Amino acid sequence: MAVRTRRDFFGLETRVDTSQIVPASRLVSQITGFVVQPNKAIVGANAFAHASGIHQDGVLKARQTYEIMQAEDVGWSTNKIVLGKLSGRNAFRQRLKEIGIELESEEALNVAFQKFKDLADKKAEIFDEDLNALVSDEAVSAATERWRLVHMNQASGMGEQPHARVVLGEGGVERKAESRGDGPVDATFKAIESIARSGAELLLYSVNAVTQGTESQGEVTVRLARGGRIVNGVGADTDIVVASAKAYVNALNRLASEVERVNPQLHSTP
Repeated sequence: MAVRTRRDFFGLETRVDTSQIVPASRLVSQITGFVVQPNKAIVGANAFAHASGIHQDGVLKARQTYEIMQAEDVGWSTNKIVLGKLSGRNAFRQRLKEIGIELESEEALNVAFQKFKDLADKKAEIFDEDLNALVSDEAVSAATERWRLVHMNQASGMGEQPHARVVLGEGGVERKAESRGDGPVDATFKAIESIARSGAELLLYSVNAVTQGTESQGEVTVRLARGGRIVNGVGADTDIVVASAKAYVNALNRLASEVERVNPQLHSTP
């Protein structure tokens, strides 16, 4: 962006599509499980934010006063709040297109739209970041699945040991388990593991708020290791414990899919 912004000084051109910088940063963050710091240049959430009254006044009068590049040039959207509970399918499809998301089929669009409507019932305002998390969550869950999170609930309180109940689907069979733990997430993971019996080691548990506010979706990254193989699972939901369960199940599915590639009969049901 320095080369593009000061082309007159450097006399160079990169031919890089700079509008993909922010989406690429999000992808790397999701794959690695490391959250981008808000104050990170260009790709940080606060890179183009202006809290100071003097800054705000300057930007409103002449944008280039404090911004030597436009947010749109690197992939940020100027329209943060775009959709809500009453938005239709066409508006949803158009907004996805505007932020660079293309779904593979009409069926994938229908599934994503239903998840959007479910999210809109929980949140009054839907941000572009919510759409990215929603579609990313759908993409990882659409991967080869051995396990499917059917239902879960948990209870915790001061002076009480957290308790979780989980129902996982495996093929056409539903398996149930419950467990207690040091916290609601720990109890949920133990319940899932008692069904899956993967023997995987939890290397990383990371939580990131997709947007601001208490209604924000939480995006959870879970990193599991087994037999020298390391995988990341991602899940998003307004309920952080549900997001955690989604991420853990997604990581288990990634582990299972890799094993099945080596030995397709290893997980076959007799």
